[in-house]
Amino acid sequence: MDVQEAVPTMRSDTRAGRLPEPSSPIADDGDAIRFCRTCAFAGACLAVGYGKPELEALHCLVEHVGPYRTGDHVFRTGDPFRAIFAVRAGTVKTCLVDREGREQVLGFYLPGEVIGLNAIYPEQFPCDAIALENAQFCRFSFPAMSALATRMPAVQQHLFRLLSKELGTASLLAGDHSADERVAAFLCDLGSRYAARGFSGTRFVLSMSRGDIANYLRLASETVSRVLTRFRSQGLIALEGRQIELLDADALHRLGEGLLPG
Repeated sequence: MDVQEAVPTMRSDTRAGRLPEPSSPIADDGDAIRFCRTCAFAGACLAVGYGKPELEALHCLVEHVGPYRTGDHVFRTGDPFRAIFAVRAGTVKTCLVDREGREQVLGFYLPGEVIGLNAIYPEQFPCDAIALENAQFCRFSFPAMSALATRMPAVQQHLFRLLSKELGTASLLAGDHSADERVAAFLCDLGSRYAARGFSGTRFVLSMSRGDIANYLRLASETVSRVLTRFRSQGLIALEGRQIELLDADALHRLGEGLLPG
């Protein structure tokens, strides 16, 4: 995981009424000691005293792949499962497409997050993964990582946590919740995930389309647009195109707390 710390900055924009544009989060090649803040395994490894020298075996399992352009498939439904992918840059959506060509969005993944864990059984990918913007990845051979995890408890435990989180997100949209609650929870969840990786949790780009957001939240696109417009008029958010700022994150959290982790 030879990637270095990179924290996005906000480029200044002096035009009245314009939101500053966040730079793209990316984790680039780093030094021999430090982990990137967005590294999918850094937190777990550092917490128990593992640094890069101690993780040389894991480091050797990593292959940097990409860039994948907007719309490119990282993997497709039915592809053999041989590796998991940690996002280094860009965002990715996972989705299913039925026989009639209708798409169901399953989730979105940010830098530092891992895709492909739901393919461990039956050893093939159960969905498509598509880049929403130019994206780069660390690819880990899963058989080799599994063997290493048996010798390194922190890596094994972190894999279990990632699996648990993957299962937990499936229940995010369960229950009878209003459109306002769903959109508020979605924005808060996205912000907290960015913040956990050292990026701004209140100013970021919605790299996914309104249609993808609506599909994921099981709402109509027009409903999502109306909710965002209402949030803006209430002073909860500032929105320009795909750039968003959470002006009152606490109020949004209260609104969506029934869908957010405790």
